Amino acid sequence: MSPVFESRSVILPTGPIAPIAVVCLTQRALPTARRIASALEGATLHGLRTRVSTKDVDIAFDDTISHLQHIFAADHVVIGVCASGILIRALAPLLTGKWQDAAVIAVDEAGHHFIPLLGGHHGGNRLARDLADRLGGQAAITTPGDAALGLALDEPPAGWKIHDPAMVKPATAALLAGQTAKITINAGNAAWLTNSTIAQSDNGTVHLTVTAQEISGENDDPAQTPQVIFHPPVLALGIGCERGCDAQEVITLARQTLTANHLSPKAVGCVVSIDLKADEEAVHALAADLGVPARFFDAATLEAEAPRLATPSDVVFAETGCHGVAEGAALAAVGTDGTLIVTKQKSKRATCAIGLSSPRDLIPTDTGSAQGRLSVVGIGPGQPGWRSPEATALIARATDIVGYQMYIDLLGGLADGKRLHHSDLGAEEARARHALELAAQGRDVALIGSGDAGIYALATLVFELLDRENRPEWNRVAIAVSPGISALQAAASRIGAPLGHDFCAISLSDLLTPRDDILRRLRAAAEGDFVIAFYNPVSKRRRDLLATARDMLLAHRPADTPVVLGRQLGRPDEEIKVVPLAKLEVDMVDMLTVVLVGSSNSRHITRGTRDWVYTPRGYEKKGPDAASAPVHSSLSDKGQSA
Repeated sequence: MSPVFESRSVILPTGPIAPIAVVCLTQRALPTARRIASALEGATLHGLRTRVSTKDVDIAFDDTISHLQHIFAADHVVIGVCASGILIRALAPLLTGKWQDAAVIAVDEAGHHFIPLLGGHHGGNRLARDLADRLGGQAAITTPGDAALGLALDEPPAGWKIHDPAMVKPATAALLAGQTAKITINAGNAAWLTNSTIAQSDNGTVHLTVTAQEISGENDDPAQTPQVIFHPPVLALGIGCERGCDAQEVITLARQTLTANHLSPKAVGCVVSIDLKADEEAVHALAADLGVPARFFDAATLEAEAPRLATPSDVVFAETGCHGVAEGAALAAVGTDGTLIVTKQKSKRATCAIGLSSPRDLIPTDTGSAQGRLSVVGIGPGQPGWRSPEATALIARATDIVGYQMYIDLLGGLADGKRLHHSDLGAEEARARHALELAAQGRDVALIGSGDAGIYALATLVFELLDRENRPEWNRVAIAVSPGISALQAAASRIGAPLGHDFCAISLSDLLTPRDDILRRLRAAAEGDFVIAFYNPVSKRRRDLLATARDMLLAHRPADTPVVLGRQLGRPDEEIKVVPLAKLEVDMVDMLTVVLVGSSNSRHITRGTRDWVYTPRGYEKKGPDAASAPVHSSLSDKGQSA
């Protein structure tokens, strides 16, 4: 009987594309910080280790100033649930300019006031308003354009782009000085502009133009006639190409087609194609070049556009199941109200067509499907401090999380707002298969497991399924494997450095590995004098292989060889102990224990009140000169400025 997956679906909120760090400095502020992080897709919750429970945050830090500087320098949007002065003092040395600095928002501990301190026109004002609306607070907007005009000209809706951002300042200044605006709408939904409090007139001296057309030349005298040109996301760039087509050929074809038809690349809302091309690097390279998403349609959806195609092809139908890829995808993206404004254009190995959406803007998330993504993520032993930043970012980005329930629980607030899918212990193949199926539907999936994803874990199973079944829809998924701290690393770190020299790992489970193979590997490791990490040392029914391994190793190394038993590592009921190899008993070990057996050179020492185990690597052979070599000390410039 197939395992049953239990899933919880949540409507995901939208937010800025940049990663978001919600920073909490006190346990009292934690409820507000968690509400904010849960409301924003991809947000991670950061807490000061000495004042906030680490089990309640995604990332714990020790020094507030340096951590704020680090995440701000990494272009994170920073939402500090703390005094605004802390954010100002921390980030002032790093400020670059209005268009470069990421958004920074200060929030009081009760969540009543949202104050954009930086990047107000870089997403900060919009985000502050959005959070205030969702959480029942108030946004304190202080930029003059927003306050007096009801909008900021340099912060148009998502997907909109400005032809020349330098023109925003003189135009805003003129409007604030009482001049009127002449607003010309040639494309897109510009209600945000026309419904604002900007004074409008057909004879307005400030020109605000919305168009998909490319604008050549510059305004010779912006002081006399300030002009801001907006490009709404109304063009769908349909692409077809041969498998393995050179990315530069596709980019050149698309840009030449836009130029020849006097269309602005800034008005492209998305690059679209057939789902057979979801993993085509050239299509994604074009989308990246234009700074827009790539979206894909199945053949049936494209074939439904056949009556509207300008150049249907039976050859294309035979290859793909639809009569036109570039034109069909462009038309499918702009919908029944849209039109095909540029018919199929060809290069040697690619085709391009352009659709115009009217009267609505293109919303990529409502258009076709994205390429599915599957991140196989090792979360380490479970505590946030031992989870890599990459793992945290991949889980935060995901729409769906698949895993054993205990591992999902270990994520804490990082799992909030996600679709969660879990199955029973032992149903590893069902989880891997389910994750691939979800990703094949265009979702962003994190398949999580403890430890490292590639060590006795689910990454192997994912690739085994790809190899075994070779399903086209799975093959188009973008797969990434993110490492985690493995059990052997965690155990070693708790007791010193037992893995300081050559080591190996052996699973003692004969459920998947033939017993004879396990015994052969045990003999080789014993004779090779490796430090050995035993995974799956025992189970309720399998009790004899650990004793067999002990006896085999005693034939090749001393009876007092240190053995490290690490149980529930990185969790509240963690246990670590050291016993001599000759006294290792099966009842000392359970399914949650990893066993590290030292080599004949491994040492168990007691210094002060602590026991340590280490395996010498041979540094003493370098001699006294190496030991007494001078060590130079200095203070970095960054350290001084901080």
